[in-house]
Amino acid sequence: MNVHPTAIIHPGAKLASDVSVGPYSVIEDNVEIGAGTVIASHVVIRQYTTIGCGNRIFQFASIGEIPQDLKFHGEETRLVIGDNNQIREYVTLNRGTEGGGGLTRLGSDNLVMAYAHVAHDCLIGDGVVLANAATLAGHIVVEDHASVGGLVGVHQFTRIGKFCFIGGMTAVVLDIPPFTLVSGNRAKLHGINVTGLKRQGFDENRIRDIKSAYRILFRSGLRLEEAVQKVMQEIPDCSDVDHLLKFIEESKRGVTR
Repeated sequence: MNVHPTAIIHPGAKLASDVSVGPYSVIEDNVEIGAGTVIASHVVIRQYTTIGCGNRIFQFASIGEIPQDLKFHGEETRLVIGDNNQIREYVTLNRGTEGGGGLTRLGSDNLVMAYAHVAHDCLIGDGVVLANAATLAGHIVVEDHASVGGLVGVHQFTRIGKFCFIGGMTAVVLDIPPFTLVSGNRAKLHGINVTGLKRQGFDENRIRDIKSAYRILFRSGLRLEEAVQKVMQEIPDCSDVDHLLKFIEESKRGVTR
């Protein structure tokens, strides 16, 4: 391992042989770090944290700190990070709580920009972007390839759908449907994230079906339950639309419109 002599690593931590640790970083007991991960200077990685392979963690990040939750009393809960993530300066990732399932998870291939905060019991998928100072309160689910803009605040227990784009300084208090563009305080829908979908390889037919479903669900004037039924009748056998409908059906907080 390429470990700077000023770094402090607990003997109980398990680091792959090629992990790099910069000056003055601290790694506690019950930490596992996979191959190829690079940890810069002044990073703190607290106990019960598992980090996969190929990650890069920049200086002054706080990884696996205890939750900012008054109900937490020192129980053993975890933070699990996947592979090939970039975690930038001053990012804070807290571990889970017993009442929230005991796990905070960050998937793979994510970009977490400077000053972003991921609170306890958040479950983040793959290919997600959290821009500077994006703030996720507890118990939030972020699906794959969602983009959360700078200075966005997301309420507890909210879900953010895949391939959506949330504009900067948005206040999110309800679930954000997949594939959509949202912004504002409070968040409002502004159409489909067409540019993002094209960048992710969606063809014109897929985008057309998503647009058609969006118009029926959110712009037809129908009650949401009626709109869902109409979409099911008019756009059958489309996995993207099926995911959108399932997301709406499973919403507990309500859906941004």
